Amino acid sequence: MKIGEVARTAGVSVDTVRFYERRGVLPAADRRPSGYREFPASAADRIRSAKALQDLGFTLDEVVDALRAHDTGDATCETERWRLEAVVARLDERIARLQRVRRTAADCLADCRAGCCRLVGDSGLA
Repeated sequence: MKIGEVARTAGVSVDTVRFYERRGVLPAADRRPSGYREFPASAADRIRSAKALQDLGFTLDEVVDALRAHDTGDATCETERWRLEAVVARLDERIARLQRVRRTAADCLADCRAGCCRLVGDSGLA
């Protein structure tokens, strides 16, 4: 498949396909004598898998590592569970941080409604 076909089939841009190839999500494509990239049909599925992992919260580096582990044929739920555990832990940390920020913002809003706005004046946001 040419790069445009892969992009259309996977639902991404041609630039995304090139980026994924550079970053190792996709193996380097073969080249036609004309210089055009020639991808296997499985490239679109691999891109969709990478996007699904990113949607779960995996970083691009984690996606590459997970796909490489899968490529070896040795990956099982037992050997790969730690990857999801790390993502869940990271998401829990992010949620906790956002909850703290939300509480602070809600406190500022309550103060503002009470006529003591922290956004203006000498007191600032401290």
